[in-house]
Amino acid sequence: MRPSWRPSLRLSFRQSLVVAFLAIAALMGAVSLRGLQTLEQLLAQSRAGAARALRLSADAQHLREQLVTMQRAARQYVVLGDPLLRQTYRGAAADAAAQLQALGADSLPPALVAAWHDQQALIDREVEAAAVPDLLRDRRLELAFRELDSLQAGVAEAVNRATERRNEALQAELEAGRLALGRQVLAACGAALVMALGFGIWLARPLARVEAAIVDLGENRLEQRVEIRGPSDVRRLGRRLDWLRQRLATLDADRARVLRHVSHELKTPLAALREGVGLLEDGVTGPLGDDQREVVRILAQNSATLQARIEDLLRINAAAFDAQRLVRRATELGALVETLVAEQQLQWRARGLRIAVAGAPLVAEVDAALLGRALANLLSNAIRFSPPGATIELRLSRQPQAVRIEVADQGPGVAEADRQRLFEPFYRGERQPDSPLPGTGIGLSIVAETVAAHGGRIELLPADPQAPGACFRIELPHASLD
Repeated sequence: MRPSWRPSLRLSFRQSLVVAFLAIAALMGAVSLRGLQTLEQLLAQSRAGAARALRLSADAQHLREQLVTMQRAARQYVVLGDPLLRQTYRGAAADAAAQLQALGADSLPPALVAAWHDQQALIDREVEAAAVPDLLRDRRLELAFRELDSLQAGVAEAVNRATERRNEALQAELEAGRLALGRQVLAACGAALVMALGFGIWLARPLARVEAAIVDLGENRLEQRVEIRGPSDVRRLGRRLDWLRQRLATLDADRARVLRHVSHELKTPLAALREGVGLLEDGVTGPLGDDQREVVRILAQNSATLQARIEDLLRINAAAFDAQRLVRRATELGALVETLVAEQQLQWRARGLRIAVAGAPLVAEVDAALLGRALANLLSNAIRFSPPGATIELRLSRQPQAVRIEVADQGPGVAEADRQRLFEPFYRGERQPDSPLPGTGIGLSIVAETVAAHGGRIELLPADPQAPGACFRIELPHASLD
């Protein structure tokens, strides 16, 4: 019978990712270890060469010192005849012979060593015969030591040449090691790049399918079922995304239902309440006293405020709903701004304001209706907060990969404590214009919602002591520029 269970050879996405990282890490680790070993070998050779050069230099210097001691002791012994001086000469000569022997084993030519020994033997004979008077002995010693000095200079030169040869050989070894290490690193980098590209292409396919599904969800295309093929965990993620699609569809339906209920269940009784308050104000139910009229006035004011708040809530929900369904078209932003300025000319002319629009023509793929409403809110705010006779500037500019729109007024600006919460729904800052119709605090939140739906951002620029007022900047980084 065939076994009922067979292990699957298909890896999950996470397992594939781990295998890819481990393979590349193993390759780079092996090359790194090999490079470290090569580097250690080269460093060891360099340290050994440096130590040998120092030792040879020290031996040559020591030989020079012993030669000076030999010359001084020998010539003084010939003159003074002090046995202690002869003993000093013999010790220095023995040390020099041993030093020469050590140098000769490493770097001195045999002929140079033999000439040294011959010259030192000649000096030894003159020193040993110093007991017999000879007027020319000192002259012969002087000449012999001068010759020995020449030989010592030859020894020093031979040591230097040997050191240079060893340095050149070491340099050649270092260069060969460097080239070999460089070839290994380049080969490893090339192999790692090929492996990374291969694994990346192999692993990117299911990610591309996941990304496409997320884009569909983000753009509120909820009618298409999400189905992703690939490793087991990617298929499981596809099922989760399809579950999310169903939940978003349910939430959209619930929100629409709540909005309908709010519109019907709240506005209808509120209208009846306001009508009843109006009847009381008109005295239909009988004359009212002063205290009663004050109570009726408060009821009328608060019912009007409540109705405005309900309408604001409906507006901000409608704005969020519209932001999910952008209809992008190529739009000339300068013309859009000019249209908005013309539509609000009664408001800004009534306050004696001046509107200045600056910037070259810019074309971007945007939802003109939604972006126009957002810019209209910014312009309306600037008009409300600007003092009579002030100037409002609207500036359009092209930035790298972005379109920038700025709206600047000359009003009181925004308090520092309000900057963090300025784009929250229904938040009103502490600096408000003198107006019988106070703001509701939803205009800037609608602007932020619209800009975010376009993939951009809005910010309030830092206050400038030289230029009072507020300046809002909108950037659409994903805009299609001409």
